[in-house]
Amino acid sequence: MIFLPLETDLFYYEHLFDSSDNQKLIYDFCVANTSGYGLERYLKELAQSDEKDGSARTYLVKDKFTHELAAYFSLKTGLFTIDAGNGYFYSISAVELSNFAVNFSYRQNHPNAKNLGSVVFADFVLPLVKYIRTFVGIQAIYIYALPHDKLIEHYKVMGFNRFEPEDEKFVHQHVKPKYDEGCIFMYQLL
Repeated sequence: MIFLPLETDLFYYEHLFDSSDNQKLIYDFCVANTSGYGLERYLKELAQSDEKDGSARTYLVKDKFTHELAAYFSLKTGLFTIDAGNGYFYSISAVELSNFAVNFSYRQNHPNAKNLGSVVFADFVLPLVKYIRTFVGIQAIYIYALPHDKLIEHYKVMGFNRFEPEDEKFVHQHVKPKYDEGCIFMYQLL
């Protein structure tokens, strides 16, 4: 069994409301690519309301020595459906990695911090999801990735898969939120 809280030699994570310092760290957070601005905006403008109404939980990954915000991620429950043929479908219980971003400022201040997204996913996201799985049924984790080839390849390296185009279209028709329009559905079975 995995025990929480999680930390590594370099990083630890906190819930969005765990520290009064988090508000300033959130204000200073920025993404590298303008196409990811929605992830920055979410953290600054929407994460708190999602926390309050129970829609999602947001976690901040911080540097253990400088306490800088290195990355953040948000999780929420969900499911996705796959076409079982003959008009039937099958639902996969899952957790959605609804927001996931690395702080560009942190990356600039620490150029030796390589593969930060992969590290955060492997050391914080997956263990937390697997811990939650000890309490409720979860078969997979999924994400709606921004449609950039480099990012899609990065998620594949992290263990995410894509459906064939017809199956992906089926998923999009049944469970894809409007705000993820244009994004690519990717999943990882646990």
